Amino acid sequence: MEKLIEQFSLGLFFWQLVLFVVLVLLLKKFAWKPILDAVEKREEGIKGALESAEKAKLDMQNLQADNQKLLKEARAEREEMLKEARDIKNKMIEDAKGEAQAQANKMIAQAQSAIESEKKAAIAELKTQVANLSIDIAEKVIREELSNKDKQEKLVASMLGEAKLN
Repeated sequence: MEKLIEQFSLGLFFWQLVLFVVLVLLLKKFAWKPILDAVEKREEGIKGALESAEKAKLDMQNLQADNQKLLKEARAEREEMLKEARDIKNKMIEDAKGEAQAQANKMIAQAQSAIESEKKAAIAELKTQVANLSIDIAEKVIREELSNKDKQEKLVASMLGEAKLN
């Protein structure tokens, strides 16, 4: 350090100082200003990007809320459609059951009617056969009874005895 003080020259110091000041002025004009402008532009760009990101974040939140709302509405609509489909299905089943029951009742009534008419026809047929058999038997019995003169007189007498006069 002593050596520096001994070799100190005022002229050299002055020119170094002048060159330093000129260098600082030149740097200020040609280097610092463009560097500071670039830094400022970059800062504004970052600030704009942050604002855009914040805006995008808010838009995204709004979109998510809208999506949730739409999803909720879609689910409600789907549930409503499923409920309507179930109601229609149940109504169709009930209608089919009612129609089947009505058809079954109609078929049962027709069957009962057919059975009743068949029964009446069978009874009429049976009565006709019984009447024919009775006539045939009576005819044979009467022939047998009337073929003998003594038996005829006994029959007439017994019938007269059974007959009551009013």
